[in-house]
Amino acid sequence: MREYLLTLCITAAVTYLLTGPVRKFAIVAGAMPEIRARDVHREPTPRLGGIAMFFGLCAGLLVADHLTNLSEVFEKSNEPRALLSGAALIWLIGVLDDKFEIDALIKLGGQMIAAGVMVVQGLTILWIPLPGVGTVALTQWQGTLLTVALVVITINAVNFVDGLDGLAAGMVCIAAAAFFMYAYRIWYSYGIEAAAPASLFAAILMGMCLGFLPHNMHPARIFMGDSGSMLIGLVLAAGAISVTGQVDPDVMKLFSGSERNAVHQMVPVYIPLLMPLTIIAIPAADLILAIVRRTWRGQSPFAADRGHLHHRLLEIGHSHSRAVLIMYFFSALIAFGALAYSVNAASMWIVLSVVFLSAIGLVLLLLPRFTPRAPRWAEGFVPPRYRRRKAATVTASGSETAAAANEDEDADEERVPVTAGASGVNGATALGSRSRTK
Repeated sequence: MREYLLTLCITAAVTYLLTGPVRKFAIVAGAMPEIRARDVHREPTPRLGGIAMFFGLCAGLLVADHLTNLSEVFEKSNEPRALLSGAALIWLIGVLDDKFEIDALIKLGGQMIAAGVMVVQGLTILWIPLPGVGTVALTQWQGTLLTVALVVITINAVNFVDGLDGLAAGMVCIAAAAFFMYAYRIWYSYGIEAAAPASLFAAILMGMCLGFLPHNMHPARIFMGDSGSMLIGLVLAAGAISVTGQVDPDVMKLFSGSERNAVHQMVPVYIPLLMPLTIIAIPAADLILAIVRRTWRGQSPFAADRGHLHHRLLEIGHSHSRAVLIMYFFSALIAFGALAYSVNAASMWIVLSVVFLSAIGLVLLLLPRFTPRAPRWAEGFVPPRYRRRKAATVTASGSETAAAANEDEDADEERVPVTAGASGVNGATALGSRSRTK
């Protein structure tokens, strides 16, 4: 566990430290598109955040390769190299799209090629466990098609949900945390080395998201762009493919004892069929609804609009930050709720606690008059809008004046858009200080 934690921290640190220079590079390179009709942000914001995330991925894999226990993953499996190859290709396509906005069909073709590259190097689904049937071996073509389909769906689901500051990175981080707990249990409890790559991928993915989130929380100073959203989608899919199609259920030796016990013990085997769906349940639902909505209107399924779930939360009156937190809690509730079926009694309380707290947080956020505030000891680590109001102070003349209240950034007052390259763009720029003008 310590080596996984070290890998996560190194990945997060590299991603965090590189995001600042990458942001300045994006401004100089002109990767700051004008505000579009479907955009939520009011000021031009640089993209290309995926560059920092990709180098964080490389740093995490490099560190893991030199650790005592994790180095065995690279010796016994070619999956980390397969992931790096596919990630490099999808990242390059994303960088080109962030700068030049390439055609959607070209991106789709690139996603399929990236998935194919991973399949060729061994990261593919070999068999799937089916309830009532058992383990079903797949032919080469069946495994390839299923792998490519899972990769493409996951990439586009994450890409579709990347519409609010910090939304995609936070939701994927929550999903990766749930998936890490599942994969680590398969590796540690059952001693199955084939689950180690999936655990490593999940830890690195958490580091990539955690390192990028401080720069991407509202108001975002930089966007991850397609170079980041497609990258984390591919890493998430790679972990699901690894633990689903590479871990042989027969190795767990779960078919002993009574039939009832065998059915109960087989639940962790079937969870891989559900986990990839539950961890992207909300993005996948958003993806399906978008395709149906656009097709019904006679538009292309790839045509952008403002009908996504996060847009609807804003339309019904939720603030930007509140909408993001609601999506966070929904993701945690679904992902950890599914995970609860695969854990043993010793660690069940941890998962159930997360599910309970997610449910409580979701209920509180849906209450219209509830405003989340951080405790006083944590006020230095959160944006001003989450801090408690300061007490009124008395001036030298004796008249009371209320201290400036840190109002929510998503109040009804709108910020005036500025042109790209000016010193007032979202966050601190290479040309001027951070704009706080409303």
